[in-house]
Amino acid sequence: MRSRMVWLIVVSILILIQGLVYQQFLVLTETGLRVIFDSGAYKDLIWICLAVFIIFSVRAVMSFLIPTISAKLTTAALFELRRDLARHVLRLPQSYFDAKSAGDLILRMVSQVQRLSAFVGQASVKALRDFATVIIVSSYLIYKNIYLFSIALVVIPLIAFLMLQVFKIVKRIQKQTEKALSAYITNIDEMKSGMRTIKMSGQEETEAHRIQSSALEIKRQTFRLMRTQAFTPPVIDLSSAFVYMLVIGGGGYMALSDKYAMDGASIITFLIGLVLIFDPARHVAQFLTQLQSSLILLESVRSIFDVAGEDLQSGKTIENTSIPFSIKFEGVSFGYKKNHKTLNNISLEFKAGTKNAIVGSTGSGKTTILSLIGKLYAIDEGKITLNGQDVSELSLTSLRDQISIVSQDIVIFDQSLEDNIRYAKPEATDAEVFKAAREAKIEGLIEERSGAPVGPKGSQLSGGQKQRVALARTFLKPAPILLLDEATSALDSITEASIAKALMKLSKNRT
Repeated sequence: MRSRMVWLIVVSILILIQGLVYQQFLVLTETGLRVIFDSGAYKDLIWICLAVFIIFSVRAVMSFLIPTISAKLTTAALFELRRDLARHVLRLPQSYFDAKSAGDLILRMVSQVQRLSAFVGQASVKALRDFATVIIVSSYLIYKNIYLFSIALVVIPLIAFLMLQVFKIVKRIQKQTEKALSAYITNIDEMKSGMRTIKMSGQEETEAHRIQSSALEIKRQTFRLMRTQAFTPPVIDLSSAFVYMLVIGGGGYMALSDKYAMDGASIITFLIGLVLIFDPARHVAQFLTQLQSSLILLESVRSIFDVAGEDLQSGKTIENTSIPFSIKFEGVSFGYKKNHKTLNNISLEFKAGTKNAIVGSTGSGKTTILSLIGKLYAIDEGKITLNGQDVSELSLTSLRDQISIVSQDIVIFDQSLEDNIRYAKPEATDAEVFKAAREAKIEGLIEERSGAPVGPKGSQLSGGQKQRVALARTFLKPAPILLLDEATSALDSITEASIAKALMKLSKNRT
């Protein structure tokens, strides 16, 4: 919002004009009452009525301009926040995604940002307008009679104390509510991903109960939050009643006494001024309770930016990419957790231009070795080199440009097969895409589907078809190092044999 300071100042000026309307309305009201009670001049009364209509017409224009301008500012700012979040998240280290659930990330990037949008936009502008009204009208009432206004201030310390207590409770409950929402979204994501297993094993009721439990926790925390926020209006209303009582009593005494320059018109105007103050004051108080919740949301969203992202460009560039690469591990140790080593003092070498197989039981670290070659994680000890160059000194962009990977977990988008293959090389022509598809033995499916989307996460494709899409990407953009992490595990033997022939061609002069 800082970059939009000029427009924020414009909005603030328009809000001040809105607040001044109420102050002028009080002036005209008192003048009109004096005309009625004292002079009785019809002409003066007509002019006062006309002036009231004009100033409220000005307020009506402001009521359109302010939300329109503020909506333009806030939607642009929230777009930038979403854009910057996406860019930052894409550069976070792999360890961040290993520790965070999909539900937690979706909650922050979608739900919390959207709720911040509503708060930063209309809610904040209305609160600023109401705050300006309270200040301007209060200043006028002080000018009219500081003694009478002082009587109205006796309840301010009590209101402030009660509001502080409400704020503390709201912040605590909001954190618990966000935690419950994250769990609910995670359960939904897991349900969607595991729907085939759920149906085949007849666990619909179990899943329904699991999601119902998380939804029940959201209900409980949301009710607590709303109940706590509901304390604000009655506190303001009771305080208003007490103040009105004091002002009517004190103002009546001043009007009856000869010691004060107060009359019926002044008291009526003063009471109208208090009415104009207390309604905006209630809205400001409610805004401040909402602010506590929004600060929790903001803190949660901002915490993503607190995690350092990967610097893709920092480091040396691999100069000679035309020759095959040798890969060497020298005394490498690595663990996903501090006290548990997945790899311990591993030394091995993949010679340039050769084919190598890593064989081992489940969980022995085969995929971890491939991940370390691509520098998805930082090793704890030892050194990994490419043609003698320490990978820790290479830029991530330069390093990963030399690697193509086909893994067990294949990312498929809800787009056409052609678009999914082109993901590896966005600038590729249709001819290049179709050639890669033919080498991966998936060209027939492309012709059959005729550009139709493949469903969320490729739900309309078999496991083998997904792997062939991944292989086609590799054919479209081959690299000096080819990593195959069980790349043909979902293929039938005939298709696997035909793809093996294509891989022989692809792997020539590659490691």
